[in-house]
Amino acid sequence: MIYPLLPLFLSSVLGANASFIGAIEGAAESTASLLKLASGWWSDKVKRRKPIIVLGYGIATFVRPFVAMATSAGAVLAIRVADRVGKGIRGAPRDALLADSADPNARGRAFGFHASADNAGAVLGPLIAFALLRYFDLSLRSVFWLAAVPGLLALIVLVVAVREVPRESASAGMESDTAPHIAPAETMGKRFWAYLGVVLLFTLGNSTDAFLLLRANQLGVAIALAPILWAMLNFVKASAGTLGGALSDRLGRKPLIVFGWILYAAVYLGFSRATEAWHAWVLFAVYGLFYALTEGTEKALVADIVPRSKRGAAYGWYNLAIGLGALPASLIFGAIWDRVSPDAAFLFGAAVAMIAALAMAVVAPGRQGRWAVAT
Repeated sequence: MIYPLLPLFLSSVLGANASFIGAIEGAAESTASLLKLASGWWSDKVKRRKPIIVLGYGIATFVRPFVAMATSAGAVLAIRVADRVGKGIRGAPRDALLADSADPNARGRAFGFHASADNAGAVLGPLIAFALLRYFDLSLRSVFWLAAVPGLLALIVLVVAVREVPRESASAGMESDTAPHIAPAETMGKRFWAYLGVVLLFTLGNSTDAFLLLRANQLGVAIALAPILWAMLNFVKASAGTLGGALSDRLGRKPLIVFGWILYAAVYLGFSRATEAWHAWVLFAVYGLFYALTEGTEKALVADIVPRSKRGAAYGWYNLAIGLGALPASLIFGAIWDRVSPDAAFLFGAAVAMIAALAMAVVAPGRQGRWAVAT
C-alpha cells in the first residue's frame, strides 16, 4: 500500500528530488543488508530462526505507518531506515528457515512460491490503496495509516502459525540422500564468493524501483494510477514466480539468472527510449518476468552451494552484497538522472546488467545435479 505511493509522496508533497529519493532507498536497503548478515549468523549460532524473524517483522509493522506523520524528506529517511532494520533482522533467518523446510529437489520451486506469495500481497496492497484514493477520496497520509492493519495481521499469522524446523531432523530428513546439492565442508567455498561478486556487480546497476515509478509518471501515468501499475507488476511476479523457481529446478539456476538479467537490461533500455504512457505499462509487465525468473532462483542457488550449518550466514552475506550495491546504485542513478537525463541513467543500468549477465555465465555452476562445491 505504501511503496508505490512513496516516491510520488516524496516528490510532489515533500519536494524531494531524484537524488534524495535514491539516497533514501539506497540507505534503507544498505541498512537492511548489514543487519541480515548479523541476524543470519546469529540464527546459525543459536540454532533458532523464528524468534529473530518475529522481532524483525514486529519492528517493521510498528514503524512503517508513521510515514503518515512525516513533514520532511529527512523524516521519511529515518522511518524507512527503521523499517529496513526490521527487514534486516528477519531476512536471512527467514530464508534459511525456508531452505531448511524445503526438499532440495524442489528448492527453486519453494523460493519461487515464497516470492509469488510476497508479490501477491504487493498486488492487493496497491489495489486497496487505489480504491482508497479514488473511491473513498482519502489522502496519501490516511492510506499510510491504514497500512498498519495488514502488517499487524501478518505478524499474528507468523506468531501463531509458523513452526520452527528442528535442525537435527531437518538435516536427517532433507539432506541424507542429496549430498551433491550442498558443499561438503563447513566453509562456504570459492564458488559462493565468486557468485556474490557477480551479484554485487549486477546490483550496482539495479537502482531502486522508485525511479521506474517516477519515469512512468514522466511518461504520462497519473499519480492515482501508480498503485495499479505497481499492482500489475506484482501480479506478473506472483503469477510466474513459482514457475520460474520450478524451471530452475529442471533447467539449472544459471540459464534462468543469465536470461533474467538480460531481460532486465532490455527493460532499462526500453525505459530510456520510451515516449508514451502505454510504453510504461508494457515495460512494467516485462519487468515482472525478470523478477519471476531470478528472485527465487538466486536464493535457491545460495542454498545449493553452501552447507546447511552456514545457511543463515550465507544468506546474510548474499543480502549484504545486494545492500552494498544498493546505496551507490541509487545514488549514481539519481545523480545521472538529475545532472544528465533519465535516459542516460537507464542506459547506465542496462549496460551494467549486461556486463553482469556475461560474468554470471562464466561464474555460476552448471546444471542442478552438479552444483557441489569443491573445498
